[in-house]
Amino acid sequence: MVHRLKHIMTNYYDLILVLIPIALLGIGGTLVGVGLPLPIAVPAAASVAIGLIGHALFVNDPSQPTPVPNSASTASPTPSQQPSE
Repeated sequence: MVHRLKHIMTNYYDLILVLIPIALLGIGGTLVGVGLPLPIAVPAAASVAIGLIGHALFVNDPSQPTPVPNSASTASPTPSQQPSE
């Protein structure tokens, strides 16, 4: 049986979820590795992670656009809204 690899489309938010621990561990570990003290390296790496989270929430927000009802659909009542005689 031949297994085919599916092309998985990762979106922006999946990428952000991967980059957060990379920023914390990778950047923090690199800064400690080059000789920066741990109490300075951790907040520096955390600021990068916070920047990623802030960008994902406020710059490229995940909200869907709110549909605006057109005037034709709101002008006449639907049959369920009409008074019964």
